Amino acid sequence: MSVQQLFAPIAADMQAVDAVIRNRLHSDVALIRRIAEYIVGSGGKRLRPALVLYAAGALGYRGVHHHELAAVVEFIHTASLLHDDVVDESDLRRGKRTANAAFGNASAVLVGDFLYSRAFQMMVGVNEMRVMRVLADATNIIAEGEVLQLLNCHNADVVIDDYLRVIRYKTAKLFEAAARLGGIVAGADDALEQRLADFGMHLGTAFQLIDDVLDYSADEADTGKHLGDDLAEGKPTLPLIHVMQHGTTEQAALVRHAIEGGGRDDFAAVLAAIQSSGALEETRRYAEAEAKLAIDAISVLPPSNYKEALLQLSDFAVRRKH
Repeated sequence: MSVQQLFAPIAADMQAVDAVIRNRLHSDVALIRRIAEYIVGSGGKRLRPALVLYAAGALGYRGVHHHELAAVVEFIHTASLLHDDVVDESDLRRGKRTANAAFGNASAVLVGDFLYSRAFQMMVGVNEMRVMRVLADATNIIAEGEVLQLLNCHNADVVIDDYLRVIRYKTAKLFEAAARLGGIVAGADDALEQRLADFGMHLGTAFQLIDDVLDYSADEADTGKHLGDDLAEGKPTLPLIHVMQHGTTEQAALVRHAIEGGGRDDFAAVLAAIQSSGALEETRRYAEAEAKLAIDAISVLPPSNYKEALLQLSDFAVRRKH
């Protein structure tokens, strides 16, 4: 199932969210408008704002306040991407030049700051303390995840629990917050709100695990990024950790050298080690387990097209090719 098919039940809501995004991107500073439009219009999946809409819809919410919250979530995500690409020195995302490659590092960082601050202006405008606390906490934890990932770079002694902690902070936390916000706007009780948050956390973890699989297995034309970017940056993701723990002595030494040194010189040999050791299959099993936990978390939701879409989203997260 494609993203477009997944979003069919919320097509009108997504158009409303896009309208909010474009309206809130306005700035008197032309460069901010130019870079923000470049990033937001670059074809992201918009999964996080969709989670807000689906979670709210699954609980019967039919208002419009979730549009603003969905836009806030997308702004926070976009700001984090701008900063990520600068830190990672990336030059390609979604098949286009990254903002830092197109406009320079300084501009990308500062426009990321603009998007973060605009997101906080918007959440204050919602005038709901619970919303502000969830988003403020999520933004802070995402920043901690970024620092943890930086500390883990070129560290070949990272273990699976360390790696999963980075994922849950850096990626899954915003998925968790998005699903929780849908519950808040729909008036869910504490237990149901937590179920939605758990769904988002497990979904986001599965999504990132598959991203790490695709970094060694996808078609670059599909992903719009270079294969082996994680290895080039010295990131010890689960496929690499698996080789070091379960591969041959020679394979483990090869991967250790590649992580500690970074770059792409060892990519072909590392890829062969990943493929022969079953590392991608093992990482997929981790992702599938997370997707199952996500599905279990929302088992209490009443039947609806929105719940069905959330279940399909869990399947999409682990079966996607890009």
